[in-house]
Amino acid sequence: MRTNHYSVPVRLIGRRVRAMLHASELIVYDGRTEVARHERLLAKAASRLELDHYLEVFIRKPGALPGATALDQAKAAGKFTPVHEQWWARACQGHGDRDGTRALIEVLLLARHMNHEHIVAGLAAALRAGALTADAVALEARKAAEADDSVPEHDPREAGQAASAVTFLTQRRLANLPPDTRPLPSVAAYDQLLRHRPPGSETAS
Repeated sequence: MRTNHYSVPVRLIGRRVRAMLHASELIVYDGRTEVARHERLLAKAASRLELDHYLEVFIRKPGALPGATALDQAKAAGKFTPVHEQWWARACQGHGDRDGTRALIEVLLLARHMNHEHIVAGLAAALRAGALTADAVALEARKAAEADDSVPEHDPREAGQAASAVTFLTQRRLANLPPDTRPLPSVAAYDQLLRHRPPGSETAS
């Protein structure tokens, strides 16, 4: 697109897609489905590559990942963190370069249905535990997601303070009424009824 290259998922190789170039981004559609979204490049003959778009290739050829331009760009963008690097190095030590890299790619595939921050937390927890499989990272990432879900969005104390500050309509109306100067009602007149009992109400002694 205008001398620059933008990646799309490898499954679209050989297909014609539609690209919409905007002021700050480029959006690619396969039919009516959005398949890629990139920040627009302002330079000439540059490339914007999304690591996720190549994972199906790397899972078959894991040796191509370490020197991939898409990996370098992911590191520069902060999507591939030092925690990823540390876990990858430990996985390669434990399983060998090929299988360790495949395990990392399986972890990267988790980002298609899990939050990036939760995956990073899962990697950190798995690294501390010495768990060097994608399944272990996925488990720890789900724990991190559940922990986030269990945290209340609002401080209950703030909610209590807000509730105490509410003025109800009835209270406001009563506060605006003039003072009642009438004397309190008396029930003395009803005491006379107690002195007169209906006939037949007295019991024989």
